[in-house]
Amino acid sequence: MAVCDVVNTSAEKVGEIELNDALFDVEVKTGVLHEVVCMQRANRRAGTASTKTRGEVRGGGAKPWRQKGTGRARAGSRTSPIWRGGGTVFGPRPRDYSYKVPKKVRRLALRMALSARRREGNLVVLDDFSLAGIKTREFVRVMGNFEFDNCLVVTGEPDEKLQLSARNAVGYKVLPVAGLNVYDILKHSKLMIVQSGLEKLEARLMV
Repeated sequence: MAVCDVVNTSAEKVGEIELNDALFDVEVKTGVLHEVVCMQRANRRAGTASTKTRGEVRGGGAKPWRQKGTGRARAGSRTSPIWRGGGTVFGPRPRDYSYKVPKKVRRLALRMALSARRREGNLVVLDDFSLAGIKTREFVRVMGNFEFDNCLVVTGEPDEKLQLSARNAVGYKVLPVAGLNVYDILKHSKLMIVQSGLEKLEARLMV
């Protein structure tokens, strides 16, 4: 098993911990990561883009002019797609872009993302990360101790104070183990895991 330093919020080493090779020493395959990230991004799409067809735009009740004798082309409705203000042909309609990837593949991709961050040397294990109140300045100060300007912080349980403190800090995000996902790990260059979350991470991914 790989050994990782455990540090405090002042970036001082306070101990060591062994990381499970099944989570942090997996062969990384970019194709698997790409597949899962594409699924996540597709599932987040709102799918609310919509246009009106010729049956939905306003007007079109009366024939614009008589069929013959005017010298102009025949016209039956003002809602024709070739008219200005007419309906749209084959335009976007509200739809659901989401699709599923097998659970085993999603778990494998998450282990690959964790392994990638460890091998890069961009994984930090904290002994504890708790704030007395909602203080963005305090959160940014801690990140400054590590010289991190882009980081994902993973906690064992949802921590509202920590999440709200990081909300307005650009480049940072706080997630509980239950919400950890491949897209957010790869989006942030650094990964910080609170020690209490490692056991929960194993329980989630080693099923």
